[in-house]
Amino acid sequence: MKALICIGHVPDTTSKIKFTDNDTKFDTTDIKYIIGPYEELALTRLLDLRDAGNEMHITTVTVGLQDTEPTIRKALAMGADDAVRVNAEPLDDYYVAKQIAEVFKNGDYDFIVTGKESIDHNGSRLDGMIAEFLDLPSISGASKFDIDNGKIKAEQEIEGGTLVLDVSGKFVISAGKGFCPEPEPRIPNMRGIMTARKKPLQVTEPAEAEALTETVKYHLPEPKPACKMIDPENPEELVKLLHEEAKVI
Repeated sequence: MKALICIGHVPDTTSKIKFTDNDTKFDTTDIKYIIGPYEELALTRLLDLRDAGNEMHITTVTVGLQDTEPTIRKALAMGADDAVRVNAEPLDDYYVAKQIAEVFKNGDYDFIVTGKESIDHNGSRLDGMIAEFLDLPSISGASKFDIDNGKIKAEQEIEGGTLVLDVSGKFVISAGKGFCPEPEPRIPNMRGIMTARKKPLQVTEPAEAEALTETVKYHLPEPKPACKMIDPENPEELVKLLHEEAKVI
Protein backbone atom coordinates (compact mmCIF):
# COMPACT_ATOMS: atom_id res chain seq x y z
CA MET A 1 0.00 0.00 0.00
CA LYS A 2 1.41 3.39 -1.02
CA ALA A 3 0.26 6.52 0.76
CA LEU A 4 0.93 10.08 -0.41
CA ILE A 5 0.58 12.65 2.38
CA CYS A 6 0.61 16.41 1.82
CA ILE A 7 2.95 18.31 4.13
CA GLY A 8 2.28 22.01 4.59
CA HIS A 9 5.06 24.53 5.29
CA VAL A 10 3.30 27.08 7.50
CA PRO A 11 4.27 29.78 10.02
CA ASP A 12 4.40 28.76 13.67
CA THR A 13 1.31 30.02 15.48
CA THR A 14 3.56 31.93 17.90
CA SER A 15 5.03 34.02 15.05
CA LYS A 16 4.39 37.73 14.97
CA ILE A 17 2.58 38.38 11.70
CA LYS A 18 3.53 41.44 9.63
CA PHE A 19 3.00 42.57 6.04
CA THR A 20 5.06 44.55 3.55
CA ASP A 21 4.61 46.41 0.23
CA ASN A 22 1.52 48.29 1.37
CA ASP A 23 0.07 45.15 3.00
CA THR A 24 0.15 43.11 -0.21
CA LYS A 25 2.88 40.64 0.83
CA PHE A 26 3.49 38.50 3.88
CA ASP A 27 6.69 39.48 5.70
CA THR A 28 8.72 36.28 6.23
CA THR A 29 11.43 38.00 8.29
CA ASP A 30 12.16 36.04 11.51
CA ILE A 31 9.27 33.63 10.84
CA LYS A 32 9.70 30.06 12.07
CA TYR A 33 8.05 27.45 9.84
CA ILE A 34 6.51 24.15 10.92
CA ILE A 35 4.54 21.24 9.49
CA GLY A 36 0.84 22.06 9.45
CA PRO A 37 -0.70 20.62 12.65
CA TYR A 38 -3.41 18.61 10.86
CA GLU A 39 -0.84 17.11 8.48
CA GLU A 40 1.54 16.35 11.35
CA LEU A 41 -1.15 14.40 13.21
CA ALA A 42 -2.23 12.68 9.98
CA LEU A 43 1.35 11.54 9.39
CA THR A 44 1.51 10.29 12.97
CA ARG A 45 -1.61 8.21 12.33
CA LEU A 46 -0.14 6.65 9.19
CA LEU A 47 3.07 5.83 11.03
CA ASP A 48 1.11 4.24 13.89
CA LEU A 49 -0.86 2.10 11.43
CA ARG A 50 2.35 0.99 9.74
CA ASP A 51 3.92 0.17 13.10
CA ALA A 52 0.83 -1.92 13.91
CA GLY A 53 1.73 -4.29 11.07
CA ASN A 54 0.10 -2.72 8.02
CA GLU A 55 2.42 -2.80 5.03
CA MET A 56 2.63 0.80 3.91
CA HIS A 57 5.09 3.01 2.04
CA ILE A 58 4.62 6.64 3.09
CA THR A 59 5.69 9.45 0.76
CA THR A 60 5.28 13.14 1.59
CA VAL A 61 4.57 15.79 -1.03
CA THR A 62 5.12 19.53 -0.69
CA VAL A 63 4.68 22.32 -3.21
CA GLY A 64 7.35 24.89 -2.39
CA LEU A 65 10.83 26.21 -3.00
CA GLN A 66 14.09 25.05 -1.44
CA ASP A 67 13.38 26.85 1.85
CA THR A 68 10.69 24.24 2.60
CA GLU A 69 13.21 21.39 2.81
CA PRO A 70 13.88 21.62 6.59
CA THR A 71 10.14 21.12 7.13
CA ILE A 72 10.13 18.18 4.73
CA ARG A 73 13.15 16.66 6.48
CA LYS A 74 11.28 16.82 9.78
CA ALA A 75 8.50 14.70 8.25
CA LEU A 76 11.16 12.24 7.09
CA ALA A 77 12.66 12.24 10.59
CA MET A 78 9.24 11.39 12.01
CA GLY A 79 9.28 8.24 9.87
CA ALA A 80 8.09 8.94 6.33
CA ASP A 81 9.97 6.81 3.77
CA ASP A 82 10.68 9.45 1.14
CA ALA A 83 9.51 12.82 -0.12
CA VAL A 84 8.62 14.74 -3.25
CA ARG A 85 9.01 18.51 -3.52
CA VAL A 86 7.39 20.29 -6.44
CA ASN A 87 9.73 23.19 -7.12
CA ALA A 88 7.21 26.03 -7.26
CA GLU A 89 5.61 28.76 -5.19
CA PRO A 90 2.24 27.54 -3.85
CA LEU A 91 0.28 30.22 -5.70
CA ASP A 92 -3.23 29.19 -4.67
CA ASP A 93 -5.28 26.07 -3.82
CA TYR A 94 -6.09 25.30 -7.45
CA TYR A 95 -2.45 25.48 -8.49
CA VAL A 96 -1.26 23.37 -5.54
CA ALA A 97 -4.00 20.76 -6.09
CA LYS A 98 -2.94 20.42 -9.73
CA GLN A 99 0.68 19.78 -8.76
CA ILE A 100 -0.22 17.19 -6.13
CA ALA A 101 -2.58 15.43 -8.55
CA GLU A 102 0.25 15.13 -11.06
CA VAL A 103 2.57 13.65 -8.42
CA PHE A 104 -0.13 11.12 -7.56
CA LYS A 105 -0.61 10.15 -11.20
CA ASN A 106 3.11 9.58 -11.69
CA GLY A 107 3.70 7.60 -8.51
CA ASP A 108 1.12 4.80 -8.55
CA TYR A 109 -0.13 5.68 -5.06
CA ASP A 110 -3.21 4.16 -3.44
CA PHE A 111 -4.52 7.20 -1.59
CA ILE A 112 -3.77 10.82 -0.68
CA VAL A 113 -4.04 12.33 2.80
CA THR A 114 -4.29 16.08 3.38
CA GLY A 115 -4.92 18.10 6.49
CA LYS A 116 -8.43 19.39 7.06
CA GLU A 117 -7.11 22.92 6.54
CA SER A 118 -3.88 24.87 6.66
CA ILE A 119 -3.38 27.19 9.61
CA ASP A 120 -2.24 30.08 7.42
CA HIS A 121 -5.23 30.27 5.03
CA ASN A 122 -7.84 27.93 6.59
CA GLY A 123 -9.33 27.26 3.17
CA SER A 124 -10.36 23.58 3.47
CA ARG A 125 -10.46 23.33 -0.32
CA LEU A 126 -7.42 21.27 -1.26
CA ASP A 127 -8.74 17.72 -0.86
CA GLY A 128 -11.82 18.37 -2.97
CA MET A 129 -9.80 19.99 -5.75
CA ILE A 130 -7.27 17.13 -5.83
CA ALA A 131 -10.12 14.62 -6.01
CA GLU A 132 -11.68 16.54 -8.88
CA PHE A 133 -8.42 16.59 -10.85
CA LEU A 134 -8.05 12.82 -10.36
CA ASP A 135 -11.75 11.90 -10.63
CA LEU A 136 -11.55 10.15 -7.25
CA PRO A 137 -13.90 10.01 -4.26
CA SER A 138 -13.04 12.38 -1.41
CA ILE A 139 -13.67 12.11 2.34
CA SER A 140 -13.47 15.54 3.94
CA GLY A 141 -12.62 16.17 7.58
CA ALA A 142 -12.41 12.51 8.59
CA SER A 143 -12.71 12.03 12.35
CA LYS A 144 -11.30 8.49 12.31
CA PHE A 145 -9.09 6.41 10.01
CA ASP A 146 -8.19 2.77 10.41
CA ILE A 147 -6.67 -0.10 8.42
CA ASP A 148 -7.29 -3.70 9.47
CA ASN A 149 -5.96 -6.55 7.32
CA GLY A 150 -5.85 -4.29 4.29
CA LYS A 151 -9.42 -3.04 4.81
CA ILE A 152 -9.78 0.71 5.22
CA LYS A 153 -12.44 2.32 7.38
CA ALA A 154 -13.08 6.01 7.93
CA GLU A 155 -15.58 8.07 9.88
CA GLN A 156 -17.07 11.52 9.45
CA GLU A 157 -19.00 13.53 12.00
CA ILE A 158 -22.37 14.50 10.54
CA GLU A 159 -25.44 16.27 11.86
CA GLY A 160 -26.79 14.12 14.66
CA GLY A 161 -24.26 11.30 14.47
CA THR A 162 -21.33 9.62 12.74
CA LEU A 163 -21.01 8.34 9.18
CA VAL A 164 -18.97 5.10 8.98
CA LEU A 165 -17.37 4.37 5.60
CA ASP A 166 -15.75 1.27 4.11
CA VAL A 167 -13.22 2.52 1.58
CA SER A 168 -11.94 0.66 -1.47
CA GLY A 169 -9.99 1.72 -4.53
CA LYS A 170 -8.02 4.94 -4.79
CA PHE A 171 -9.29 7.94 -2.81
CA VAL A 172 -8.49 11.31 -1.24
CA ILE A 173 -9.04 11.95 2.46
CA SER A 174 -8.54 15.02 4.64
CA ALA A 175 -7.70 14.60 8.31
CA GLY A 176 -9.88 16.41 10.81
CA LYS A 177 -10.01 16.33 14.59
CA GLY A 178 -9.87 12.72 15.80
CA PHE A 179 -8.18 11.34 12.67
CA CYS A 180 -5.25 10.51 14.93
CA PRO A 181 -6.20 9.18 18.38
CA GLU A 182 -2.90 10.47 19.76
CA PRO A 183 -3.30 13.98 21.19
CA GLU A 184 0.22 14.98 20.17
CA PRO A 185 2.19 14.31 16.97
CA ARG A 186 5.14 11.95 16.91
CA ILE A 187 8.43 13.56 17.93
CA PRO A 188 11.46 12.56 15.84
CA ASN A 189 14.09 10.65 17.79
CA MET A 190 17.84 10.94 17.23
CA ARG A 191 17.93 7.93 14.92
CA GLY A 192 15.09 9.38 12.85
CA ILE A 193 16.85 12.73 12.57
CA MET A 194 20.08 11.08 11.41
CA THR A 195 18.42 8.77 8.86
CA ALA A 196 16.28 11.62 7.49
CA ARG A 197 19.39 13.15 5.96
CA LYS A 198 19.84 10.11 3.73
CA LYS A 199 16.25 9.48 2.76
CA PRO A 200 15.31 10.30 -0.85
CA LEU A 201 13.91 13.76 -1.51
CA GLN A 202 12.89 14.02 -5.14
CA VAL A 203 12.57 17.51 -6.63
CA THR A 204 10.27 17.80 -9.64
CA GLU A 205 9.38 20.72 -11.84
CA PRO A 206 5.76 21.91 -11.71
CA ALA A 207 3.08 20.88 -14.17
CA GLU A 208 1.67 23.61 -16.37
CA ALA A 209 -1.14 25.36 -14.50
CA GLU A 210 -2.35 28.86 -13.75
CA ALA A 211 -3.47 30.22 -10.41
CA LEU A 212 -7.12 31.28 -10.46
CA THR A 213 -6.93 33.67 -7.50
CA GLU A 214 -4.54 36.34 -6.28
CA THR A 215 -4.01 38.11 -2.98
CA VAL A 216 -5.07 41.75 -3.18
CA LYS A 217 -4.34 42.86 0.36
CA TYR A 218 -3.80 41.57 3.89
CA HIS A 219 -5.00 43.16 7.09
CA LEU A 220 -4.69 42.21 10.73
CA PRO A 221 -7.72 41.76 12.99
CA GLU A 222 -8.80 44.79 14.96
CA PRO A 223 -7.03 44.94 18.34
CA LYS A 224 -9.10 43.71 21.24
CA PRO A 225 -10.46 46.49 23.47
CA ALA A 226 -9.14 46.83 26.98
CA CYS A 227 -10.80 44.69 29.61
CA LYS A 228 -13.18 46.56 31.90
CA MET A 229 -13.43 45.48 35.51
CA ILE A 230 -16.89 45.75 37.10
CA ASP A 231 -17.47 45.86 40.82
CA PRO A 232 -19.38 42.67 41.74
CA GLU A 233 -21.58 44.84 43.94
CA ASN A 234 -22.64 46.91 40.92
CA PRO A 235 -24.56 44.59 38.53
CA GLU A 236 -26.41 47.59 37.09
CA GLU A 237 -23.15 48.82 35.55
CA LEU A 238 -22.59 45.41 33.95
CA VAL A 239 -26.10 45.38 32.47
CA LYS A 240 -25.63 48.91 31.15
CA LEU A 241 -22.34 48.02 29.40
CA LEU A 242 -23.77 44.83 27.91
CA HIS A 243 -26.71 46.81 26.55
CA GLU A 244 -25.05 50.03 25.37
CA GLU A 245 -21.51 48.98 24.38
CA ALA A 246 -21.49 45.22 23.73
CA LYS A 247 -25.08 45.36 22.42
CA VAL A 248 -25.75 41.76 23.34
CA ILE A 249 -28.88 42.42 25.38
